[in-house]
Amino acid sequence: MSKIANNDIARAIYLSTAGKTGADLSSAIKNATHFLANRRLMSKSNEILHLVQKIINKEKGIVVAVVSSAEKLSHKTKDELMSFFKKRYKAEEVILEEKLDSSLLGGMRIEINDEVLDLTIKNKIGQLQEYLA
Repeated sequence: MSKIANNDIARAIYLSTAGKTGADLSSAIKNATHFLANRRLMSKSNEILHLVQKIINKEKGIVVAVVSSAEKLSHKTKDELMSFFKKRYKAEEVILEEKLDSSLLGGMRIEINDEVLDLTIKNKIGQLQEYLA
C-alpha cells in the first residue's frame, strides 16, 4: 500500500467539503473520518486538521501570526503588526495570537506561515557575539 502525504489528505478533505452544508457536509466529514480510520491515520488527525485549516486560511486570505513576547503587547503595537502583515502577505484578515513567554528578555518572536522572525534581545546579542568573534 502506498503512503499518502498529509498535505494531500488535507487538500482532499478540503476539496470534498468546500461549499457544502448540512447533510452533504456531514456526509463528507464522515467519509473523511472513515478514510483516516481505515488507513490507520487517526493519530495524525490533529496534524491533518491543522493543514486543512492552513488551506482554508490561504483560500480566504487569512494570515495567522503567533507573537511571543515577554510582556503584553500594546494596542498600538498590535495594530502596527497587523497593518504590516496585511501589506506584506496581501492578506484580507490577520489573526494575531499573542503568547507571553517569560523566558524572553525582551523583544518578540513572530511565527507566520512557515517563517520565523526572531526580534528578541537574546537573538540580537547572539548575532552581535558572532559578528565580534
